Amino acid sequence: MIRFEQVAKRYPGGHDALAGVSLTIARGEFAILVGHSGAGKSTLIRMVPVLERPSAGRVTVNDVDVGTLKRAAIPYFRRTLGLVLQEQSLLVDRNAFDNVMLPLAIAGHPARDAAKRVHAALERVGLAGRGKEMPPGLSGGEQQRLCIARAIVNKPSILIADEPTAFLDLDYARDIAELFRSFNEVGVTVIIATHDTGVFAAYQPRRIELAGGKLVQ
Repeated sequence: MIRFEQVAKRYPGGHDALAGVSLTIARGEFAILVGHSGAGKSTLIRMVPVLERPSAGRVTVNDVDVGTLKRAAIPYFRRTLGLVLQEQSLLVDRNAFDNVMLPLAIAGHPARDAAKRVHAALERVGLAGRGKEMPPGLSGGEQQRLCIARAIVNKPSILIADEPTAFLDLDYARDIAELFRSFNEVGVTVIIATHDTGVFAAYQPRRIELAGGKLVQ
């Protein structure tokens, strides 16, 4: 379970990105964060993996107050999450297999089991047999699938994505939306910040709307 309690975020210069946001996302829920540009969606979603810390209030994930985690503990905490973030880029000098392997290698996962996990993750996102391909040779939608494979290779219980269908054409966007739905169907908690609400509407996700840093719906 993820809980935001009166969460506020003020950046240098006095800009309030979030103001008194309180909400709970249940285990196994499929939720989308919507709102205008600058509404606070990305700031809120980045609180969960401690890419941002609240200026006030509290964020808890499975009863852990993540805002108080020490810097050394944060990488270990993030291994329980799957992250598909806008600034995360693929390593263009490594093939698809090595890109997905990266989180397991960092965690010191046994090589044989890690390889099995990578192949399973690539298959799960529709890239089976394409592990030797380099990212620049993949289409935009395929690159996004590769990012998702890297996010799920650790078998996370929570999957977080920030604008995962941005800059994709409608068919690719629908494919990516269906992938997230399929993860949610097997019990993964899915939280997506998006402007592209239409491609997710068919799955009837919980809709959480922000405006001016405040929760409005």
